[in-house]
Amino acid sequence: MNNSFSESYKKAGVDVTAGYKSVELMKEHIARTMIKGALSGIGGFGGLFELDMTGIQKPVLVSGTDGVGTKIKIAFIMDKHDTVGIDCVAMCVNDIICCGAKPQFFLDYIACGKNFPEKIATIVSGVAEGCVQAQCALIGGETAEHPGLMPEDEYDLAGFSVGVVDKDKILQPDTQKAGDVLIAIKSSGVHSNGFSLVRRVFDVNEQNLNMHFNDLGTTLGECLLTPTRIYVKAVMSLLDAVKVKSISHITGGGFYENIPRSLPKNLAAKIERNAVQVLPIFDLIQRTGDIPERDMFNTFNMGVGMIVSVDKNDADKAIAAIKAAGEDAYVLGELVESEEGVIIC
Repeated sequence: MNNSFSESYKKAGVDVTAGYKSVELMKEHIARTMIKGALSGIGGFGGLFELDMTGIQKPVLVSGTDGVGTKIKIAFIMDKHDTVGIDCVAMCVNDIICCGAKPQFFLDYIACGKNFPEKIATIVSGVAEGCVQAQCALIGGETAEHPGLMPEDEYDLAGFSVGVVDKDKILQPDTQKAGDVLIAIKSSGVHSNGFSLVRRVFDVNEQNLNMHFNDLGTTLGECLLTPTRIYVKAVMSLLDAVKVKSISHITGGGFYENIPRSLPKNLAAKIERNAVQVLPIFDLIQRTGDIPERDMFNTFNMGVGMIVSVDKNDADKAIAAIKAAGEDAYVLGELVESEEGVIIC
């Protein structure tokens, strides 16, 4: 590989040696994610992972893919690239766990205008941190230099993850009934959704991203770049503690789009508006942008990263398990007989 160099390709805007340097710089970060089952190092044509089938009678693979979205523009402006990788992992693994699966491995894809090895390694350090939090291995990826397609200092980041669940333990939303309790697991902020609206509301630039807001306790930019929470540990602990009926990951589309995805047609989520522990960033967004409350709940997570449905007799035990795993949780509402999907009152 050390003999691989093309002067002609470099003149066209692609420096293959920069890619090799990126790989060398990111190796130490990737090493942190190596869990049992990860069989291959980076650099091959495929990532190898040996599934541990202990205790699993009927293994079902579950996959999820996503990117960071336009939140990445905030990272460009602030020149801070070590957290967006956590967002990328979170958006994939948080989807996977909604059916009861445990993430096993992750692969990333970075497209950039120009390969700056130190920057690429910093991005991957965030991906690796996300994998550590998700208890899965980073077994491969791709960095593609795209001169002429995007500015030299910009990039995009996406990835995908694969998990496994025993077929008999896949969550069954059809088992839900009126009276089941909805439990909110708190978010860390805006996560990675709704940033096209966020950027319009604040007309983001370096000056206003560096403005300090007392309500936020930090600058606007630092608050907006807060990484998406990864709920793998909490949900795995919860699944061991009680019978979970359904889980909703509150991403793009907010409450109104995501909660019905985990409900049968004859049931609706009745949520007490006063019970929702809205984070200060959402109050600031709504106030600054003069946004109707329904639009807020139809765009953002509003401080709720996931919503879990359990029998009312299991609610206290479920909240205790979530808190013991390091997340904060509280009762948000209940299921009622209705075809409205979501009722916020």
